[in-house]
Amino acid sequence: MKSNFKLSTGPCQAWSLNKLPLKNFILTVSLFLTTLTSVQAQEVQYSNPSWWFGAAAGANFNFYRGSTQVLNENFTPPTAFHDGFGAGLYLAPLLEYHRPNSAWGFMFQAGYDSRRGNFDQVMTPCNCPEDLSTKLSYLTIEPSIRLAPFKSNFYLYGGPRLAFNLDKSFVYEQGINPNFPNQTPTPNVEGDFSEVEETILSMQIGMGYDIPLSSANRKTKFVLSPFVAFQPYFGQNPRAVETWNLTTVRAGVALKFGRGKAIENTNIVDGEVQFSVAQPENVLVENRVREVFPLRNYIFFNVGSTEIPSRYVLLNKDQVKDFKEDQVQFSSSKNATGARSERQMVVYYNVINILGDRMQKNPSTTIKLVGSSEKGPDDGRAMAQSVKDYLTSVFSINSSRITIEGRTKPVVASEQPGGTNELLLLREGDQRVTIESNSPELLMEFQSGDAPLKPIEIYATPQNVNTDDITFNVAGSKEVFSTWFLELKDENGKVKKFGPYTEDKVIISRKLILQNQKQGNFNVKMTGTTLTGKTVVKDATVYILTYVAPKVQESIRFSVIYEFNESKSIAIYEKYLTEIVTPKIPVGGTVIIKGYTDIIGEESYNKNLSLARANDVKSIIEKSLAKAGRNDVKFEVYGSGEDESKSPFENKYPEERFYNRTVVIDILPAQ
Repeated sequence: MKSNFKLSTGPCQAWSLNKLPLKNFILTVSLFLTTLTSVQAQEVQYSNPSWWFGAAAGANFNFYRGSTQVLNENFTPPTAFHDGFGAGLYLAPLLEYHRPNSAWGFMFQAGYDSRRGNFDQVMTPCNCPEDLSTKLSYLTIEPSIRLAPFKSNFYLYGGPRLAFNLDKSFVYEQGINPNFPNQTPTPNVEGDFSEVEETILSMQIGMGYDIPLSSANRKTKFVLSPFVAFQPYFGQNPRAVETWNLTTVRAGVALKFGRGKAIENTNIVDGEVQFSVAQPENVLVENRVREVFPLRNYIFFNVGSTEIPSRYVLLNKDQVKDFKEDQVQFSSSKNATGARSERQMVVYYNVINILGDRMQKNPSTTIKLVGSSEKGPDDGRAMAQSVKDYLTSVFSINSSRITIEGRTKPVVASEQPGGTNELLLLREGDQRVTIESNSPELLMEFQSGDAPLKPIEIYATPQNVNTDDITFNVAGSKEVFSTWFLELKDENGKVKKFGPYTEDKVIISRKLILQNQKQGNFNVKMTGTTLTGKTVVKDATVYILTYVAPKVQESIRFSVIYEFNESKSIAIYEKYLTEIVTPKIPVGGTVIIKGYTDIIGEESYNKNLSLARANDVKSIIEKSLAKAGRNDVKFEVYGSGEDESKSPFENKYPEERFYNRTVVIDILPAQ
């Protein structure tokens, strides 16, 4: 049998970083590349390349963890080795792709990867020191994703590492017992580790910085890129036996080159940018809207389904204890008068939970659920049963408090006999469960039966531009600059720096700029680096005053909901408008009344219908004011029809179309 180890009495050769030809390698390649570029024409300017080629060299700092003792089938030292450290050479050609002014790219390196090292010295039972070193090395393949988070020269990278074993040799040395200095040393043992993994799959993360070596008028561009990488122990077990694993920190430098493209117009090397600074004025008064939002007593179902649609908010039993109707959470990027009132629909989609919460708080209340389906009463009854099951199982409402009924058409139907236009949308609106009740705790004031539920109050402050922010605009920077930064100098000569940036607009808090100052004049210098490596400087001045929070002025908003094609206010609303809304109008106040419709019907007809609805509401309020002897109120009346740029809601679902059949009443205080 052939032995896989040999005895050696010679000294063990230790590897040193000082023996690396790394410095000579970099100097030689740099000289060559510099000589190559010196012959290129200088009157033409070139863009930065997308493809880069070159080589990387560095040192691997290898940290051994775990234990090993059975080195191969022929040799096992008397004591196990634990942990260790070593440094090895890394050398690899490379390929990179990243477009100029792009954050993302790709890197690929493949080459020699030394993981050599020395285990920590141990003592044998005979009190003899033992040493174990290895020349472990691999052919490594390392593809990585490259990310330049600021679109600058700094970059991060990470990806898998696939390694194929090249060298698995070791040298074992056993010294002599110091108490017996005349003892004959045991010959060194040299051999190969057994059970070595031929292929290793691991990972790495790293970072680097590209240092340009070429000017804009060089076609071939050169970059020197110092880098550091971390390769954790995951997957890095050199052997299939025992517990030895590796963690490596790599530090090195890459030399890269690529060929740019000639800029077509050499007279205009870089585009132009426009630099400006905008400071919003302090808003003295900010309007806060207290909105009395009506709750439509309808739950709309998808055609062909008897299950509550997923767009409605459904809780589990554990969530009920934390639900309160006055704490319904909503969010919207739209302001209080915006075209799409998302926050309101979030409230509506909690309608079943609000109903359950009210019935829990008022145990004497009862309801009737009337399901309507074009498939017939049985299907409508099944829809109503779905809502009942939810209220009884989740909110623990006694089933005796809820009765159900099935119909083909609701009592107040959208589709009328003889109608031929837009029947699909009308039928979607009739596919619903109607909540009926005679319990005033659940319903809108003065209502009963098939009527809207008691409204819920929503507070909303218009989300205007943040008046605490200073906006720095560098129009065209994405096309012209790779990066840019700001320097702000105050009246005392103190300079504050911000950046680097890559976007066209940057917003900085005036608090961050002023710090402990209340106000001040600032000279602003914007310095940008073009894609061709040029520097552009632009100046501006700005006076910055400490932000003062505006005084909040509260207005009130009410809504009146109409059924399909109605222009006259439902009789039940008249008392509400007279006794609830009108008393809220302050002396000298302004009432803005806006009418809307859904998208069903002719546009001109809907325009007139919305105006008729608004005037109907105005007439009722005016009469009520006249009875009180008041003529101090200013009215503004608008009819927007089905104009989707102005409508309060979208028109995708029937509930949105029903809410668009509305008149919105804004009550503003005297100015």
